[in-house]
Formats: sequence, structure tokens, C-alpha cells
Amino acid sequence: MAVTQQLARVSAEYLAACRQSAGTSPDRDPHWDPPASDVLDLGWAPTLLQRLGEIAGLDEVHLDALRRATDGGTGLALAFLNTHPHAIAPFGPAPTALSAPQAARVSDLLGHIDMPALLDTLPTDDREAASLIGHGAANITGDPRAYLLKHFHALRDFYIDAAKRHLLVVLWWD
Repeated sequence: MAVTQQLARVSAEYLAACRQSAGTSPDRDPHWDPPASDVLDLGWAPTLLQRLGEIAGLDEVHLDALRRATDGGTGLALAFLNTHPHAIAPFGPAPTALSAPQAARVSDLLGHIDMPALLDTLPTDDREAASLIGHGAANITGDPRAYLLKHFHALRDFYIDAAKRHLLVVLWWD
């Protein structure tokens, strides 16, 4: 099974309830089960999107927003989500999160990234484009530009919805 990046939009109250459940449950079960409609599987796109931003010369503010959108932050204590046997990230780094205000800021900045313009900086040949991006882009079936555009739109739309609903975003690899 491949390890891919997962994101979940949750309220601060939901996260607090999971933290409390992990603290009071004999087996430290946080009862983490966000609704499927609030979970996004970004596949292997995070590193590829960041690399595209670097290649295309995306300014540092927007590149940092793209990194934060896919790497999360360090301000929220989430160790309770990564405790055996209920760890949500058993195959990757510990879960991270962005608070609702951080997610709203990332949403705003992602909304200003012109992804088609970034993609236009890539070579027109799919193999050349994938080779330039690296990080496994050669394993993408079909056009790497289409893959990146699809995943960027999913990421941007996910954060737009999180911002509208004042939700925080939890990120992990599973």
C-alpha cells in the first residue's frame, strides 16, 4: 500500500474531544474519524507541487503558503493522534495542523497562485517535465501537468472550504 498525504478539516471542539477521549480511554483511542467529506487524499502531490513552485520561481510568500498547506505547522499538540495502536500516521512523520486562522491565511494565498502559469514553465514533453520536477513525478501515469493541476485545485478548494467554515486542518501521511 502506498503512503499518501491526508488532510482533514475539523473544528477545534472536535479535536479537543479527540484529545479528551485519548486521555480518558484505557487504550488511548482518540476516536479520530472525521467525516469523509472533510478528508482529502493528496496522493504524492505535496512534494511535486512544492518543487513546481521552486522551478517556476514562485515568490517566497506564496511558496511558503504552499509548503504550509502541505506540511502543516507546529503550534498544535497532536501527539495523542499518533499513539499506538490508534496512530493515524503509522508510516510517516507525526501529524501536524494549521489553526483556523492559519488555514484561512493559507487559503487566501493559495487563491492568488496562478497554477496554469506555473505549469507553463515546464517543458512541453511529459517525460522532460517529470524529469525536471523529480521526486517520483516520472511515475505519474499521463500528463504530470494535469496531475498537478487537479491536485492543486483540490488542495486550494479544500482550504477555501476550511476558511469559510472556520475549521483547522490536520495533516498526516498514511
